[in-house]
Amino acid sequence: MTGGVGGVLLAAGAGRRYGLPKALAVADGRLFVEIAHRTLTDGGCDPVVVVLGAAVDEVRATADLGTAILVVNQDWRTGMGSSLRRGLDALRQSSVSAAMVLLVDTPGITAAAVARLSTHAHEQVIAVATYHGRRGHPVLLGRGHWDGVARMAVADVGARPYLTTHATTLIGVACDDLADGVDVDEPADRQVGCDA
Repeated sequence: MTGGVGGVLLAAGAGRRYGLPKALAVADGRLFVEIAHRTLTDGGCDPVVVVLGAAVDEVRATADLGTAILVVNQDWRTGMGSSLRRGLDALRQSSVSAAMVLLVDTPGITAAAVARLSTHAHEQVIAVATYHGRRGHPVLLGRGHWDGVARMAVADVGARPYLTTHATTLIGVACDDLADGVDVDEPADRQVGCDA
């Protein structure tokens, strides 16, 4: 029996290539950070930790994030690794057995993909959503792996080095029938952007 799945939403970056923090980018009239938060909650994650950094005051003032646990990563300029460590640390306060890690710039991920990945949750799991055979997001990290992930999450690589060293036990969960796993680095990637 598992203790459930918590969400870690990484939304701290400045979005230099995008032109604004991607938490504040808009698709279909909603902020990326709101879309990603809803994806995790509707996918069954509880609690959901949202890691903020760049433009934290504006995100707090404009985003509807319900009951999310908002965490500020003061070291957000160092890259995604510090945000992942901060999010996992915040989730340790809960009793969940696994963390579902999602990036704010993947608005095509659906709650159905999160729910499918969640069916693999237990304390020793490491699993990733795949799209046409390629690894993507979200990533499911069993609680037993959090310390190892945190040690290797540096600069802008997040959990990638840890996943690479555990490739033989990594579970790939096909989600291309449920979601679009594209990372939106520039507005042209999905024809989305900040409402003017």
